[in-house]
Amino acid sequence: MSALELPPGAVEALRSRIEAAIGRSGRREIRLMEVCGTHTMAIFASGLRSLLPPGVRLVSGPGCPVCVTPPEYLDRAIATAKTHGAALATFGDMMRVPASGGTSLERERAGGLDVLAVYSPLDALRYARERPGRKVVFLAVGFETTAPAVAGAVLRARREGLTNFFLLAGHKLIPPAMEAVLAGGARLDGFICPGHVSVIIGARAYERIARGRGVPCVVAGFEPADILLAVAMLAEQIADGRSEVEIEYRRCVTREGNRTAQETMAAVFEVADADWRGLGTIPASGLELRDEFGELDAARVLPAEVRPSRANPGCRCGEVLAGRLEPPECPLFARACSPATPVGPCMVSSEGSCAAHFKYGRQ
Repeated sequence: MSALELPPGAVEALRSRIEAAIGRSGRREIRLMEVCGTHTMAIFASGLRSLLPPGVRLVSGPGCPVCVTPPEYLDRAIATAKTHGAALATFGDMMRVPASGGTSLERERAGGLDVLAVYSPLDALRYARERPGRKVVFLAVGFETTAPAVAGAVLRARREGLTNFFLLAGHKLIPPAMEAVLAGGARLDGFICPGHVSVIIGARAYERIARGRGVPCVVAGFEPADILLAVAMLAEQIADGRSEVEIEYRRCVTREGNRTAQETMAAVFEVADADWRGLGTIPASGLELRDEFGELDAARVLPAEVRPSRANPGCRCGEVLAGRLEPPECPLFARACSPATPVGPCMVSSEGSCAAHFKYGRQ
């Protein structure tokens, strides 16, 4: 039975199940990280934290692609557009993310830069097709969820022979970031793994974390009951002394994932080291275009001088993403930094932990 089919009274039953598991574990508290920003928003919007027993502590993680994109990436995108007279195409949630010096894609567009907000990389392809004399650079930001669609767009651009479409690769991989969080000293007893990403990579991708690191993992859906059931499953693993990968989100996720999507990604991208806001450089945690697609790689074909990035020194987004800080502990939170005047990306993104705390956590 899926979480969406739970009968009335199931929430209280799950709460009792969690309490019983914590009692059996002999622990006063268990700390669980919800990796995905969509989970964070669902938890706050539903008031789920208030339903959990006192012994459960939920910690937000680095699963917001906009939030973990370092300012250097945006600085390069803006410099590329200005140097080569290129148009930038981006998903809308990147528009207001601060780059160095307090600028952003939104501000640069207001100043005359050609920046197009798109819903799909195919929109960027169409833009390039309709303007054959204009270079178009698509900002490929996201996790394994969006990477297959971007890879498909690259293959289509190759088939159509487009010579004015380029990609600035910024995709990142979730499992290496989870390991980096643990290596960075975060004390966690379990992971609520992202449902969207897991549809693509499959639950097997977390085996190294569960078995190698000894941290239980449960792949969860996004309804409040999904998340509550995942917490119960993790609490029971902890009580039983088990460290496994379980799937709560069985209506969408398998152990093997989507093989077609994986093969499409592998045909276009190769794994590379990547820079993460708050986590630094994580080995083998990003995707870059393979050499055979080098003519579409903006970083290679459209070089631009990029000055050292200058992030706001008061912003604590990095520590929030690493699970070391709750947003209200940042001195800028709800003061200098708000959705109207965001200082860091965690307040900008619709999946950002700071935005979730600001919108729901203060009520």
